[in-house]
Amino acid sequence: MASQTPLPPWLPPQLTQSPSPTLHALSTSLLPRLLKAVSQIGASLRTAHHVSLAGSANLFGDDQLNVDVSAENLVRAALAKCPLAVRASSEEDPEEKRIHGEEAPATDSSEERFSVAFDPLDGSSIIGANWSVGTIVGIWKGETALGKSPRREQICSVLGVYGPRTTAIVAIREAAAAGTCFELGLDANNDSNIELLRSDIKLSKPPYKTRYFAPANLRAAAESAPYADLISSFIKEKYTLRYSGGLVPDLGHILTKGHGVYISPVTQASKAKLRKLYELLPVGLVVECAGGKAVDEKGRDVLEKEVEGCDERGGIVFGNTDEVEKVIQVLIN
Repeated sequence: MASQTPLPPWLPPQLTQSPSPTLHALSTSLLPRLLKAVSQIGASLRTAHHVSLAGSANLFGDDQLNVDVSAENLVRAALAKCPLAVRASSEEDPEEKRIHGEEAPATDSSEERFSVAFDPLDGSSIIGANWSVGTIVGIWKGETALGKSPRREQICSVLGVYGPRTTAIVAIREAAAAGTCFELGLDANNDSNIELLRSDIKLSKPPYKTRYFAPANLRAAAESAPYADLISSFIKEKYTLRYSGGLVPDLGHILTKGHGVYISPVTQASKAKLRKLYELLPVGLVVECAGGKAVDEKGRDVLEKEVEGCDERGGIVFGNTDEVEKVIQVLIN
């Protein structure tokens, strides 16, 4: 019997003890290729001196930037090199398609298979100002992400963070396990150089030294008295405002500081914009693996309900559990 491929050295120690076949396949095949793509996207952004419209739009009707198209191509190229990745969809191409065409690479029937849903470049509206942006990837066990339980079948999330440094936040959870959230440092000049920066990211418990809030869609407070009251309460209680307009860097700040609450409400005039498959579900897994809570605009856990279509959207509140519960009481209950 052939020996297994050794686990990568950047994997946290707690994940290397008797890894399951799924975790082994994920860590030695798909995950390294995706991290290489994140590193390559970071490098390409550093040389993309001009950010401009690519002259095309995705199926949602959103205008595409040249950097959107480049990031999409890099992730797709990485997936094409992984025989265990069988289907993928993205915010730029929101339809599940076979990665390897009708003729999939020959694999043993016992081998694991994965489907991938990703947003290649989240934060296009702020990249022109040279602000931090990110990539969001959700990895699902099996051949589709649609109609599956997110809590059971979405086993991994990868958030690429492009700022002064290029890093990746990774969350892995199988079945009913608590899950692990960790951070990796990536090298834009050497995509095989990966360093484990934090092996077990956890949000802090009260009391907190400093409290942060990130109010997305702040204009909704003009028509929503509960949202306006919530913002006022944060100010009165001397929370620190930390909101960039980028979902990935805002979540990264919460995970770095150990505290924060991000609110993206849905109102009559402000419809849901965040796409469940490409943004809410991967973010929800990261938050839960870090010991936090993520709920939708109705106060339900975002990982509770399966997604039937690639364009399903929703609101989200995430962060420290007690802070999320406070927001639910004001905005929903």
